[in-house]
Amino acid sequence: MNLNIERAEMNGNRYVLTLHGEVDAFTAPELKNELLPLTEKDHAIVTLDLSGTEYMDSTGLGVIIAGLKSAKQHNSSLEIQGMTPRVERLFQITGLMEILKGDEAVKGEQR
Repeated sequence: MNLNIERAEMNGNRYVLTLHGEVDAFTAPELKNELLPLTEKDHAIVTLDLSGTEYMDSTGLGVIIAGLKSAKQHNSSLEIQGMTPRVERLFQITGLMEILKGDEAVKGEQR
């Protein structure tokens, strides 16, 4: 159960977190520690690139939902891109895909 998070900062208020590995009960706290402080910055644009995410469970979904709520509270945005088919299916089954589409938070093409 490994998760590698690459963080890139662009133009001061734009951040990209690229995930490689698995987001589960063991690794979700690491994602939460990286993601939430970024969404708490006023008017930040945070992109979560899931193209390298091999697996995600409900704990990972919970972190993403917390990130969406935090972004709204701080006038920031959280965008999701690069979902693998497996992760996209999880988002669809749980209804999170509809929430993300309603918030226009899904960017780019999914694989």
